[in-house]
Amino acid sequence: MPRRNRPRHRFTTDVSTRTTGAVFGWSRVEQTPDGDWMVRTIPAEQATKVYRCPGCDHEIRPGVAHVVAWPGAEQGGVADRRHWHNGCWRARTRRGPTRRWS
Repeated sequence: MPRRNRPRHRFTTDVSTRTTGAVFGWSRVEQTPDGDWMVRTIPAEQATKVYRCPGCDHEIRPGVAHVVAWPGAEQGGVADRRHWHNGCWRARTRRGPTRRWS
C-alpha cells in the first residue's frame, strides 16, 4: 500500500483575523415578493441557544440547524433578525408569522 509523501499540517487560524462571514457563515440575498431578505444558514453544531421560530411559534433547540433572516441592508438591521426552522422559512409564503414582532 503506498504511503502519503506529503507532510500533515495542522492549520490554526486566529479567530480575530477571520471575517464575520467566515466565522458565522455566509449570508445570501433571497429576493421574494415580500422584499429582499438576507439569509444565513446556521449548522447544527453552531446552534447553541434557544430561539423562538416566528413561523410556527415553537422553540428552536440547541443543536438544531436553522436559518437566520433579516430584511435587506437598507430596510433592517441586527434587531430585525429572526431565527426560523428551515421548513418554516421555506413555507413562509404559504403561511404568515404566528405572532406580530414589534
